[in-house]
Amino acid sequence: MYFGKEREKGSERVPPNQVVTKKWPVLHHGNVPYYKNMDQWTLRLFGSVEEEVILSYEDLLNLPQTSLKNDVHCVTGWSKLDNEWEGIATREIMKKVKLASTANYVLIHAEEGWTTNLPLEDFLKESSLLAHTHNGETLTPEHGFPLRAVIPHLYFWKSAKWVRGIEFMAINKPGFWERNGYHMLGRPWKEERFSWD
Repeated sequence: MYFGKEREKGSERVPPNQVVTKKWPVLHHGNVPYYKNMDQWTLRLFGSVEEEVILSYEDLLNLPQTSLKNDVHCVTGWSKLDNEWEGIATREIMKKVKLASTANYVLIHAEEGWTTNLPLEDFLKESSLLAHTHNGETLTPEHGFPLRAVIPHLYFWKSAKWVRGIEFMAINKPGFWERNGYHMLGRPWKEERFSWD
């Protein structure tokens, strides 16, 4: 299945002020985590849910797997087209928890306290997934192994690397980059790069 931009008639695939690259730049804050023993790795689903859920890496790999193709756009100005991902659709993850009626937002938690926020409806789009594979190869640690979010309709900082938790929330709380001046939503086609945009 292919997901590019939410298409308008006659539109291009590259948002304004972006440059297409064939490379995949490595950008992050903090250290790159390297896992030697995946038996110790877990994904926590918590917050505005009836009961917290902890999933192992094996649990995730045993869920139905999804393959998607999409374009990604970084807030720093590059776009990488025709990415192929494999992982677990966020809608599939939602079958593991029962949300409270107040849940409207998600805060994705990653290693070293890194976080990013988004509305629940963006997390649940058909194009959103938690990926372990890119272009047929297991993600490298630099690109988010063992699990990264892929939210391709928003700037790529919303596609957090090294995901360890998904917190469901009643109110929108800024994540790491949002607290440091990035836009609360980050739609590339509207150039929502910074909080003052």
